[in-house]
Amino acid sequence: MHKRIPSFALLFVSLVLSIGVAQAETLKIYGPGGPAPAVKELASAFAKEKGIEVIVTAGPTPGWLEQAKNDAHLIFSGSENMMSSFIAAFTGQIDEKTVEPLYLRPSAILVRKGNPKSIKGLRDLAKPGMKIMVTEGAGQVGMWEDAAGRSGEIDLLKGFRSNIVAFAPNSGLARKRWIEQADIDAWLIWTHWQINNRDIADMVPVEPELTIWRATDIAMTTRGRELKAAAEFIDYLKSAQGEEVFKRQGWTR
Repeated sequence: MHKRIPSFALLFVSLVLSIGVAQAETLKIYGPGGPAPAVKELASAFAKEKGIEVIVTAGPTPGWLEQAKNDAHLIFSGSENMMSSFIAAFTGQIDEKTVEPLYLRPSAILVRKGNPKSIKGLRDLAKPGMKIMVTEGAGQVGMWEDAAGRSGEIDLLKGFRSNIVAFAPNSGLARKRWIEQADIDAWLIWTHWQINNRDIADMVPVEPELTIWRATDIAMTTRGRELKAAAEFIDYLKSAQGEEVFKRQGWTR
């Protein structure tokens, strides 16, 4: 004689399975602060469309690296060299075949509100008396040297370096220094940092021939390969809607 399973037991099993699916459908994404505003805006829209939870954790790498090793599905970077360093740090967890450059943004000069030093470009930063801040780490390793060095003029590079008063290890700490040290005249950074900090700085374009462009990349972890939503979100980042959001944040293809 077959025993009938009580309906409440079937309901319990159904609830457990539903909870398990919901937990599996939490997409976890990690990366630096620079591309984060665009990634977060798109993650929010994607989550509403798909009915899943998307958690974006962003900022200086030491703040999230260990956690990301445990649960990341996607990793985004602020440059190609940064993605290479992530691949090394994750020791086999990032699927290198899935690394894809998404968008580029140009370097720019942030100046004090109203541009009191009348800075017109990077060459002005090499003039005597200027006080410059640069970022030495994260997605800007060597960026200031590349910018000044593109001129092919050693005197421009010498003048620029002699005016650097602050070498920040990442852009977040550079922002903090900019706020705290009011005598810094200019901050060489990416355009989107002014777009997201209009209240503390104005922006001056770098001369086209001295402008540096670097990308944000996206990559799946081995864990992310098993989650359908990870691949779908990458496609979402590359969509027309994704391009529009990144464009508003100073990025281009």
